[in-house]
Amino acid sequence: MSPLLRRAKGADPTAKTVTMLGRPGCHLCDDAREVITRVTAELGAAFEERDITQDPELYRQYAEQIPVTLIDGRQHDFWRVDERRLRTALTGR
Repeated sequence: MSPLLRRAKGADPTAKTVTMLGRPGCHLCDDAREVITRVTAELGAAFEERDITQDPELYRQYAEQIPVTLIDGRQHDFWRVDERRLRTALTGR
């Protein structure tokens, strides 16, 4: 997983940032990535991934909850990403 920040072309620079904490080989992370990628691309939000195996503190905190979804640094979800709930959190609707 790359810590690369992806933002849709022409996106609103004030849009929210979604961060997914996960690890390689995590099938739930693959499922979450698919939903997050689709929703953030449609809404113009930024999306970044962090590999908890590369950060001992993140690993200690989140090893049993991955994938963990953060919005602007605050925990939003873990284990599964509900598309409707994510959209609501990003749009306020």
